[in-house]
Amino acid sequence: MTESAGRGRERAQRAIAELDQLINWERRKRSSAAAMRFSIEPARDLLRRLGDPHRTMRVVHVTGTKGKGSTASLIAGGLVRAGWSTALYTSPHVERLNERLRIDGDDIEDEPLAEAIERTLAARQEALADHGPAADATWFDLITAAAFLAAGEARAQWLVAEVGLGGRLASTNVVEPEVCVITQVELEHTAVLGSTRAAIAAEKAGILKRGATLVTTLPEHDEAGAVVARIARELDVPIVRVAGGARSILARNLALAEEVLDELGRRGHLAVAGVPLTRHLLDEVVVAAAALPGRLEVRELDGVRVAIDGAHVPESVRDVLADLRSRRGLGGKAVVVLGMGRDKDLTGILKALGPHAEKVVCTSVGTDLHYTPDEIAGEAQRLGMAAETAAEPMTALERALALARVARTEFWVLVIGSLYLAGAVRPALVRVRPEHPC
Repeated sequence: MTESAGRGRERAQRAIAELDQLINWERRKRSSAAAMRFSIEPARDLLRRLGDPHRTMRVVHVTGTKGKGSTASLIAGGLVRAGWSTALYTSPHVERLNERLRIDGDDIEDEPLAEAIERTLAARQEALADHGPAADATWFDLITAAAFLAAGEARAQWLVAEVGLGGRLASTNVVEPEVCVITQVELEHTAVLGSTRAAIAAEKAGILKRGATLVTTLPEHDEAGAVVARIARELDVPIVRVAGGARSILARNLALAEEVLDELGRRGHLAVAGVPLTRHLLDEVVVAAAALPGRLEVRELDGVRVAIDGAHVPESVRDVLADLRSRRGLGGKAVVVLGMGRDKDLTGILKALGPHAEKVVCTSVGTDLHYTPDEIAGEAQRLGMAAETAAEPMTALERALALARVARTEFWVLVIGSLYLAGAVRPALVRVRPEHPC
C-alpha cells in the first residue's frame, strides 16, 4: 500500500468509526423491532442539505427477498458495458464498507468514501442545530446519503440502488426511478414488514413511482403478486413479468436484468455507441464480473469445495441448494456451517437443509441478535439432524473442512444463514480463485 493509500485508509477508518457511533439497525444490540424507526424523511433531509446528488442520475431501484443485490449488479454491469458511468449501491457489505458502492464495477476508494461520510455527518450536525428531520438519521440513512453523494461526485450517469429493508420506508426510496424491480417476496423481517407475504409485498411495492416500469418475477394471481399488481395499477405503472419457475437463482436474476435493459431500450435509452440498450450487453464477461461477495460464491480450499451464501429464509435456502447442487462436484451432501439471526425461521431453514446436510456445524457471529450455537444445534438435533457447535465462525469452518476431508470425497462445505457469517469466514477463502457457475 502506498503512503497516499495508507492515509486514505486511515481517514476512511476514522470516518467510519464516527459513523458507527450512531444507531445501526443492521447490527443493533436490541432485538425489539418496535424500537426501530423507519422514515425516509431523515434521508431526504440529509440529501437536500448535500445538494440532492441522487437527482443528477437516472435510477433503477431494486427490492426483493432474494437476488436483489445480484440482479442490481448485473443491471449495473450492463450499463457499464453500454458505456455509461454507473454507480451500484448494495447492502450489507461482507468485509469492507467500500463494497456497498461500486463505481463502474470497482469498489469505491477510501478517500472519496471518507469525504462523503464526513460531509454527510456534517449535514447531520446542521440538522441537530436547526432541529431538521436529519437530526433523527440512522446509520443506514447516513451511509445511503453518503453513497449517493459519492456517486454524484464521481459523475455517475446511472445509479442502480438496492433497497436495504422493505421498500416503502427504506432510505433509498428517495429516488425517482425509471425502472423498479421486485425479485421475489417471501416471509422475512416479519416483526417489521408484516406477517404475511401480502403485507410484505405491499411494503416492497412502496418503491413504485408514477412514470416508472416494474419488472418482476411475481405472477399476477400469487398472494404477493396480486398486491403488487393492485398498487401498480393505482399508480399507472406498467408491469413486465419475467418467468421464474424452476430456473436457477442465477438464471432468474439474469432474466430480470436482461428485461430491465430491454425496457430501458424501449424507453429510448441508448448505449454510448448510439444503439438502444438491450439484454445482449450481458455477455459472459459482464455476468462473471457482476458477482458479489457472499452470494453463491464457490471456492476450493485444501481440496474441499466451499460455497458461501447469505440466504436467510427457507425458500431462498432451497433455491441456493438447487443452484449449487447442479454444479459439478456439489452433488453430494454438504457439511453445513450455519449461523443466523433470531428474527429468522430457524426450524424452516434447518428443514430446507435437512435432506442435503451430512452434518451441521452451528456457530454465531457473536451478537445477542443471533441464535447461539447451542440453540441451533438443539433444534437441529430435535429434527433428527447430526449437529455440533463451534463458538467462532472460523473454528466452525475449520471443523467443517476437517469433516468433509475425512468423510467421503464427494462431501463439500456450505456456509449459509447470514451475510455477516459469510464475512466472518470469507478471509480464509479469498486467497483462492473463485469458481464460476458451470
